[in-house]
Amino acid sequence: MSKETFEEALAQLEDVVAKLEDESVGLEDALKLFERGVKLAKRCRTQLESVEKRVEQLLAEAGETAPFEPEES
Repeated sequence: MSKETFEEALAQLEDVVAKLEDESVGLEDALKLFERGVKLAKRCRTQLESVEKRVEQLLAEAGETAPFEPEES
């Protein structure tokens, strides 16, 4: 897997999910898609965690003491 951006990885993950929802996908193809989806989800989570740590660092440097808590959608 290349070093795609978060947005690219997320778009690929959305594509994998759409393909997995297609009932015509065979078992072997579904397994390969699932494995790819797990890797993409991990990449996205890692990138988000990195950004969250950076935001917390910037807030700490600015004198903010409350931890960063993103809004739930």
